[in-house]
Amino acid sequence: MLHPSVLEAVPEPVAARSNTELDVVMRFEVLGPLRAWDEDKELDLGFPQQRALLSMLLAQAGRPVGTSTIVDALWGEDPPDSAVNMVRRYVGGLRRLLEPELAPRAPGRRLIRRAGGYVLQVEQEECDLLEFRGLTEGGTRAVATGRTEEAVSHFIKALRLWQGEVAMGIPPSVRAHALFSSIERELVRTAQLAADAALLCDRADDVLPWLRRAVALDPLNEPLHARLVMTLAAAGLQAEALVAFEEIRHRLLVQLGVSPGPELSSAHIQVLRQQPPPSGGEHESQAPEAPKQLAEVIVRPAQLPAELGAFAGRKAELSRLGEVTHKVSAGPGTPVAVLISGMAGVGKTTLAVKWAAQVADQFPDGQFYVDLRGFDPARKPMPPLEALRHMLEGLGVPPERIPSGIDARAGLFRSMLNGRRVLVLLDNAWETEQVRPLLASQVGCLTLITSRKALPGLTTAGVLPLPLDLPSVADAHASLVLRAGAERLAADPQAADEIIAQCGRLPLALAIVAARTQRHQHFPLAAIAAELRDTHRSLDALSSSDPTTDARAAFTCSYQLLPPDGARLFRLLSLHPGPSIEAGAAAALTALPVGRARLMLGELADAHLLNEVMPGRYGLHHLLRTFSIELAAIHDTPAERQAAQLRMLDHYLHTAYSADYVFGSKKNRLDLSPAQPDSVPGHFTDRPTALAWFTAECDTLAAVIPHALDAGFFTQAWQLPCCFHEFLYGQGQWGLWAATQRTAVEAARLDGSLFGEITTLRKLVSALAHLKQFDEAREYLDLAFAAARELDDPNEQGFTHAAMSELLEAQGKYHDSLSHAEASIHLFRQTGLRSSEALGLSNMAWTHALLGNHAEAIKWSLVAIDLAQRIGQPMVEAGAWDTMALAHLRLGDFHQAISCCHRALKVLPYGELFRQAIVWENLGDACEGAGDHPAARSAWQKSATLYEQLEQPEELDRLEAKLDGCATSGQNGSA
Repeated sequence: MLHPSVLEAVPEPVAARSNTELDVVMRFEVLGPLRAWDEDKELDLGFPQQRALLSMLLAQAGRPVGTSTIVDALWGEDPPDSAVNMVRRYVGGLRRLLEPELAPRAPGRRLIRRAGGYVLQVEQEECDLLEFRGLTEGGTRAVATGRTEEAVSHFIKALRLWQGEVAMGIPPSVRAHALFSSIERELVRTAQLAADAALLCDRADDVLPWLRRAVALDPLNEPLHARLVMTLAAAGLQAEALVAFEEIRHRLLVQLGVSPGPELSSAHIQVLRQQPPPSGGEHESQAPEAPKQLAEVIVRPAQLPAELGAFAGRKAELSRLGEVTHKVSAGPGTPVAVLISGMAGVGKTTLAVKWAAQVADQFPDGQFYVDLRGFDPARKPMPPLEALRHMLEGLGVPPERIPSGIDARAGLFRSMLNGRRVLVLLDNAWETEQVRPLLASQVGCLTLITSRKALPGLTTAGVLPLPLDLPSVADAHASLVLRAGAERLAADPQAADEIIAQCGRLPLALAIVAARTQRHQHFPLAAIAAELRDTHRSLDALSSSDPTTDARAAFTCSYQLLPPDGARLFRLLSLHPGPSIEAGAAAALTALPVGRARLMLGELADAHLLNEVMPGRYGLHHLLRTFSIELAAIHDTPAERQAAQLRMLDHYLHTAYSADYVFGSKKNRLDLSPAQPDSVPGHFTDRPTALAWFTAECDTLAAVIPHALDAGFFTQAWQLPCCFHEFLYGQGQWGLWAATQRTAVEAARLDGSLFGEITTLRKLVSALAHLKQFDEAREYLDLAFAAARELDDPNEQGFTHAAMSELLEAQGKYHDSLSHAEASIHLFRQTGLRSSEALGLSNMAWTHALLGNHAEAIKWSLVAIDLAQRIGQPMVEAGAWDTMALAHLRLGDFHQAISCCHRALKVLPYGELFRQAIVWENLGDACEGAGDHPAARSAWQKSATLYEQLEQPEELDRLEAKLDGCATSGQNGSA
């Protein structure tokens, strides 16, 4: 937040220039309040989320913003399930705003979908940010050629476009995103450049207002403060310059516990001596020579390794380390130790060394670095006895005075640290007992530990855990920019994105690939991306002659420490295609008891070979999956891998069958073969637990089904989707329903099952009918009729007539639909299949209602309700009550319609969200007809919430139109 007094010192902001002057259609401003004009008319940018999206597109200014980046910025770590759909709606709203003449569903010329996201096409003269960058570049070129007066003019014109906080008016949580903080850094950098140029041509007064604003934006930036001090002095304000130095000196001491660095100290000395700034505008870091101190008895170790120049991101982790270090520096308290843990190659050592170097000045009595070699491919882990000897020698203890026993060495180490402020970095720890004797137990000391293991023994003892996850896409991109060069990535952003994806954002993998790009400057990035793509089943593209920078070698060290059961589980996880796995499926893969499998999953997570994505569910990084594939091919025979896959697939099939049997009101007609021994399928007795299992496993089942087909397990590949479709219908997931049934049809044909082919064809037709893909659905249904006649099974013929009735009804061909419904009922009565007869009666009643035969609809609904109640089919009963509600509604009997809706909601089974949404909408319609507008609004709101949860945009738009109409009628009524 900018301080008001600073803002007052700034020259008047430039007014929004007219489009006549710019000779452009639109004008966008993001360097202050977010605003947009169409010619001379300022646009209403809509609600906060839409404004936020526009600000992100402007922040990128002609470069794509990924959908995942948008979702992350708008909703943070807990986005709604409908987030992607909502982003599409915001994009649609912006398109209509920016191009009101655009035809519906036309792609648009300004806001374009590209590279997994969206880009706003904008010219430099249309956007203040692009104009700012152009002026800054012009100023930089002028400085380079000695035209400092011209440079200052360019920089000041650029800074005048800065009218307040960047993207002011959007939610603060969005403004905190890196897109906007990077713009703030640009503003600060331009202010610094302006100061450097102004000091060379005696124009200090002209840049002072902008320097003051920049300092308020970045209050701990020492180079910026150095320029402020020098510029104030050059403007004749020497006393104010000295006050400015004292303010920043005090702030650094209080907030960071450090003294001013060389550049700021040098600026202070020059002001005191009234020296002119150095030529070239660069403030040399020549602080006065410090007085020599008396030699200490104990040596001050300074063992930290050099920092890597390619460090990027990790803002949250650095902030957490800052909080911890502040506890150490705050005064009397407890010693602090932090365990940074994570998978091989995730950047633990890089982060620890970066932070240790950054705060080394706060530990004036020394900094230790010890590589404990816990995961060294060539050497054994360092014993704590050796590590203590290393640190005692670092303190100047002669070898002959170092005790031989571990307890004596640890005691001497602690004694020598008494009253001192020391930082200890213990890198690559292997186990708890290796670390425990090395912990600095003295107040004022900080111990940083890195390990690929979680080391729960340390965290139980009070060591603070800092798990290190993969960097964000933005941080990974920034790291690649530092290593491979911004121009090279900007030349082919799509290839850069693919490299990041193929490397799984793993810093080690990115470093290996970046080194390859540096060695071969003439290689296009697209060629390197293609190499990674072509070797995606191998780690060869990430190999190195140096084992410390070889992905396979790094993973091997972690793998070799696993117990036999854990190692086998890790290898067999390569056969599991889903995004996550739980103990039951892991037990099936390995033929281990569930309890043992759960223990091994925990072991793999502790070793950071798995990631616990939620309690009890574990995910595998795709590079580790590649590594596990390689290991399985070496250590497990084809027969062993085949048997493991069969157990896993039977686990999912028989568990899904049990869940569907409960979920589908016991209508599942599949005849499964017995499950394989040790496949440990789950069993369900109630809908809530069955629904919870389907919900948790939905993404996994979506991956398992095509995997079963590809692996040649055709029976499981068609039977599993048949157990999955009822859940998908209830959740309104038509696309996934259709995709899984397409796989099922192909698998049933390959399996040679005519029954399977008919069943899967019908379920596919139903999904396609909901997707309004009628021609394709009719082709599949003709195949189903032919197969049903060949099978000569009346029940199958009845089901196929029912499917045809559903398809025709979706097409609006109600009379034809009715005849097929009647045919299906006739066949089901012949065979005694009462549950399907009840469903057919309910569907027939619904078709009568659509035809306007309301009396017939009510009559057949009552027949369906009676049968459904007698045989225990609550889903059918709920559907029939809903049909009666529609009939009464159209007859104008609103109170009867309301009563029927409440009956439907009462009997509708748990978890049927899509059907609930339908009934709530009908209830709202009935209440509106009865004149009860608040009740109508409440019911419609419940329906809209469900449709939003189910990601049904068309239905949601319809409900929102009703809600808007209700609000308008309410306002008119009150008026």
